Amino acid sequence: MIGTREEWLAARGELLEQEKAHTRRGDELARQRQELPWVPVEEDYEFEGPDGTGRLGDLFAGRSQLLVYHLMFGPDDEAACSGCSFTADSLAGAVTHIENRDVSFVAVSRAPLERLLAYGERMGWSFPWVSSPGSFNSDFAAYLGFELNGMELHGLSAFAQEGGSVYHTYSTFDRGTDALCSSWQLLDRTPKGRGDTLGDWPRRHDEYEEAIHAR
Repeated sequence: MIGTREEWLAARGELLEQEKAHTRRGDELARQRQELPWVPVEEDYEFEGPDGTGRLGDLFAGRSQLLVYHLMFGPDDEAACSGCSFTADSLAGAVTHIENRDVSFVAVSRAPLERLLAYGERMGWSFPWVSSPGSFNSDFAAYLGFELNGMELHGLSAFAQEGGSVYHTYSTFDRGTDALCSSWQLLDRTPKGRGDTLGDWPRRHDEYEEAIHAR
């Protein structure tokens, strides 16, 4: 629709009120997330990282809170999921900032560690990434009713460590991870939005040039 500046200002004013209400609702949802019960983690999960084998408590790296990105990269995959990689690009720049708010961040995948490290180097990511070939990722997907049966699903989980115990405090999967990705948020503010179909997009960030040459 083509309009005048006056029409735009009037419509923008109406939208602004809705955006403010959306922001206030988001603040309320954040408060409710923080009030969810803490569930003790009884399973002795094992992770393999660059410094050797560790347990869930070790991933906190001395901090009291932990965010885990369940990154889809299965034992038989040659590369991580392109959609997970798309989101991880946004998460990578946040790690230093949240570490200075007493929050550690780590990505967890089922692929062998050497494959994770090689792919992380390819993507230019420096955040911690560990291998957990067991049931860790699927166990926390099950909190929201996902029965994976060996399949992969991307998501985010939060944990707290207090008094020597580790607690699960929050998980979100699939569309619930939208807000984690700055690229989605930017596209939502463009006139054409995200587009009608994904097609061959998003790609891993080093594959776009390859796609252009293939056309």
